[in-house]
Amino acid sequence: MLRWGLVPSWAKDPAIGNGMINARAETVAEKPSYRAAFSQRRCLVLADGFYEWHRDGDVKTPTFISLQSGEPFAFAALWENWQDKGSGESLQTTTLITIAANDFMQPLHHRMPVILQSDTANEWLAGSSDYLQDAGKRAPPLRAWPVNRRVNNARNQGAELIARQEE
Repeated sequence: MLRWGLVPSWAKDPAIGNGMINARAETVAEKPSYRAAFSQRRCLVLADGFYEWHRDGDVKTPTFISLQSGEPFAFAALWENWQDKGSGESLQTTTLITIAANDFMQPLHHRMPVILQSDTANEWLAGSSDYLQDAGKRAPPLRAWPVNRRVNNARNQGAELIARQEE
């Protein structure tokens, strides 16, 4: 299990990861916080969907997004191993790679995660340096629907959290 929010190996405090849950594809190869992981520690985060909160005026509606096929997929991600200099404690962390939203996602959010399927996952893991340049065009067809606001609390669990809600 990896902790959400990348903590670079050189960081003095693991709290830096709290602000590093996503890495922008446009700058991931150059930013010091992500550069080493981008070149050496790529990974996959498996999922069958994800949530975005769509804002319509003052109202935010949680939306569940998945592949049109309903099949599982992977997010392009990076991982890092951080070690506390004092205690020697080791912490493995991760971050997702995001890109500008495609036409489907644009009404929901201005960014989206890089979504991989079995035919593209190996290319990402192999370290293709230009994979992210056309990741938006490679995104598989998606579907989305509004869901219950209970998704906003991590203590809530269950299939009802992805059930379609009437708007």
